[in-house]
Amino acid sequence: MDNLIPFLSRWIHIVTAIVLVGGTIFLRFVLAPAAAQLSQPEHDKLRELVMNKWKKFVHGGIALFIISGFYNFIFVQVPKHRGDGLYHALIGTKILIAFAIFFIASALVGRSRSFEGMRKNAKMWQLLVVVLALVIVGISSYAKINLPGRVLEPVASAKL
Repeated sequence: MDNLIPFLSRWIHIVTAIVLVGGTIFLRFVLAPAAAQLSQPEHDKLRELVMNKWKKFVHGGIALFIISGFYNFIFVQVPKHRGDGLYHALIGTKILIAFAIFFIASALVGRSRSFEGMRKNAKMWQLLVVVLALVIVGISSYAKINLPGRVLEPVASAKL
């Protein structure tokens, strides 16, 4: 039972990644080519309908990533990796890449005129998100397998 919160946090983190990265792959490689065959008014209407739904997943997913990711890092991994410079460099890089993905994803589902150019070239930006996500998976896999950290001894309960 002591591992329930770390388990749930990791599970939430991974499921969120599956949903958001899988959704982005679907948008880029399935929906976008199919929607390109529609007339412009139909295409615009479909984009509006899809983005209105998708942005809830993106915004909620970003929140879940931040909460679960920082919990996993601070409370689960940092104690195992004190003084492990390579681990912290890799995870720091992963976090920075994740924030770049969060920015791109938010810009693509947003309505700000400042990012209209990104939305007009959504296929390229979605591809970049997928590539960056794959880089994160690679970093995470390397760190998990090659830098497992110390096994922490359970703390004995103090008896009164």
